[in-house]
Amino acid sequence: MLDVSLLGTGGMMPLPYRWLTSLMLRYNGKSILIDCGEGTQIALREKGWSPNPVDIICFTHYHADHISGLPGMLLTMGNAERREPLLLIGPRGLTKVVNSLRTIAPELPFEIRFQEIAEEEQTFSFEGFQLKAFKVNHSVTCYGYSMTVARGGRFDRERALEQQIPMKFWSRLQKGEVIEQDGRAYTPDMVIGAPRKGLKVTYCTDTRPVDSIAANGAGSDLLILEGMYGEPEKLAKAKENRHMTMYEAARVAKAAEAGELWLTHYSPSLMHPEAYLGEVRKIFPNTVAAKDGRTVELNFDEE
Repeated sequence: MLDVSLLGTGGMMPLPYRWLTSLMLRYNGKSILIDCGEGTQIALREKGWSPNPVDIICFTHYHADHISGLPGMLLTMGNAERREPLLLIGPRGLTKVVNSLRTIAPELPFEIRFQEIAEEEQTFSFEGFQLKAFKVNHSVTCYGYSMTVARGGRFDRERALEQQIPMKFWSRLQKGEVIEQDGRAYTPDMVIGAPRKGLKVTYCTDTRPVDSIAANGAGSDLLILEGMYGEPEKLAKAKENRHMTMYEAARVAKAAEAGELWLTHYSPSLMHPEAYLGEVRKIFPNTVAAKDGRTVELNFDEE
C-alpha cells in the first residue's frame, strides 16, 4: 500500500488553519516528503507522524513557502538522534540553497546527500518505486514529481509445469533471475505474466498548465495540483504570476485521465476553496478541494 498525506494546502504564507503545501508519501518502509515550507513540522505532529523516518525530501523550487521549514526539520531530526543519511532532491542550486539555510543548523549527526536535477525530465529509482521529476512553468525553475510503484505479472504455475521448469528455480525466476543449466536457459518471462497496473501519484504546484503535467501525470491514481485561485476573474493574475486556477487544474486532470484530483496551494485570499467546486466538477467530476491532513491509502487493484 502507498500512504499519501497532504500535510498543508496553503500557498505564499501559512494561516492559522492552513499550513504551507507539503506532501508525505510512505511506501515499503520509506518516507518521502515533497516540499518543506514553514509549519511542516507542526502539520506532521498534527498527523501523528514523526519527521525522523523521512528518507528523501524533494523540492519543487526554492521559493520560501516551499523550503523555509527545512532548517527546523533538520534540527528536529538531529535532536532525535538520527544517524541515517538523508537524500535531498531538487533543481540546480540545491546544494548552495540548503547550505545557506544550514547557517542556522550547522551541526547535524547525519550526512546530507544532494541530487540536483539537471534535465527537463529525470527519473530516480529506488527499491520498489521510482520518482520522476519534470519541469513546469513558474517564475523560477520548478519541477513536478510523479511517484510510480510498478507491479509485476503473476507467476503462472501451469506454464512452469508445461515447460518442465524445475520447481527449485521458480522463486529465483520470480525475482528476475536468468538461470542456465544443462545447456538450457530459463528466463522470468517463461513463468511471469504481463505487468499489472501499479500505483501512481503526481504532485505539481506553482506553474501554468503546460503539457508536461498531463503527460507525466497520465493515468495517475491521484493527481495533486495547485488551485491557487477559484475566482474566474483572477485568471489574468494567475497568468501574470505563473500559477493555475482551479478550472485549469481540472482541465489538466481531465487530459491526464487521472483517477482523482486534489486541489492545493490556495492563495491566502481564498478562504473557502470548496465554494467553487460546483463549476470545477463540471470539468472534472472527481475533484476534491483538499484540506490540511487529507490522507488516503492506495492499494493495488484486486485481481
